[in-house]
Amino acid sequence: MNPSRTLDEHDVAACLASASAHARQQQWRLSIAVADAGGHLLGFVRQDGASPLSAQIALAKARTAALSRRETRFFEELLAAGRSGFLSVSGMSLLEGGIPIVLGGECVGGIGVSGATSPQDAEAATAGLAALLERQR
Repeated sequence: MNPSRTLDEHDVAACLASASAHARQQQWRLSIAVADAGGHLLGFVRQDGASPLSAQIALAKARTAALSRRETRFFEELLAAGRSGFLSVSGMSLLEGGIPIVLGGECVGGIGVSGATSPQDAEAATAGLAALLERQR
């Protein structure tokens, strides 16, 4: 049996806190989700003033990044290039703002952010991932 790495509650808290602090600094109102490798929700923050819809989108971005092991920007670019077949995949987000969490070469989850522009969502997600990677050092 191969042991798998997992995110613990402190890892999740670090991701959420860092992404949320970055958003506050930029005056963005975001929803931020962290999922495990199976796309299951581990932690979530919906900042004051964030759109209710952003909550669903953030989780879909986290799930998509975790399950695909790719940034969701990849799927947004495919869709823009005319690859509309991805629209048929249930629960998948085709919007930038989801990034996989890779530790030691293994994808252990995903971070999804929604509520600002897609590049801003990705920026906040990256801030969350950076805090986790720093914690792992």
